[in-house]
Amino acid sequence: MSADTAYLAENWAQTRRRVDDACRAAGRDPAAVDILPVSKTFGADVIRAATALGLHRFGENKVQEIRGKSAALADAGIGWVMIGHLQTNKAKDVARLASELQSLDRIELAAALHRQLQQAGRTIDVLVQVKTSPEPSKYGLAPGQLPAFLDALRAYDSLCVRGLMTLAVHSGEPAEVRGCFRQLRELRDQAISQGHDLPRLSMGMSGDFPLAIAEGATEVRIGTAIFGRRAGQGVN
Repeated sequence: MSADTAYLAENWAQTRRRVDDACRAAGRDPAAVDILPVSKTFGADVIRAATALGLHRFGENKVQEIRGKSAALADAGIGWVMIGHLQTNKAKDVARLASELQSLDRIELAAALHRQLQQAGRTIDVLVQVKTSPEPSKYGLAPGQLPAFLDALRAYDSLCVRGLMTLAVHSGEPAEVRGCFRQLRELRDQAISQGHDLPRLSMGMSGDFPLAIAEGATEVRIGTAIFGRRAGQGVN
């Protein structure tokens, strides 16, 4: 690892400690919560350095970044996770390059992905993104539409539905943020009672993951705390 990326080891260790501490504070086993490093906007050299720390799953917001980085890191054994809003016309790239999609939020996208995955002879894990925040900028399925959507996804056997994902409201009030996470957990529990197998809850980022862990997150998406701040962007 070069000197300019040696900071990653310290950041990663500190992030893992903070997540573990949040788990213990919530009375949970640290082994029950995974960390998805979010590498959006960072180059292939930084991601390659991160793989030296044993990290091999990385979250990206844009298909074009996955396309470019997957080519540069084809030998690194990386599983690319699409966490950003996905346009239907980009389904082909995700079906070809990603190991997982965490932002499935409409049936047209599910159908497009299924067609492309069938052609490629692949399956991928997916999480359904639910909109628990009132902010117009946030994407996701309306909570009331989730039961019917999960039922409809049974028709697409190339999509392995593993759980739910959300983005909490951007607020300085912890109760409001935590309420978003609680709603997702409650929706997941209701879906399980209706016969769906949904073990995963992807929720919480660099600025709010302790609240997500307290509400049952099984995975937190951490970018800034691991890779550093991005120019012009907030904490995630």
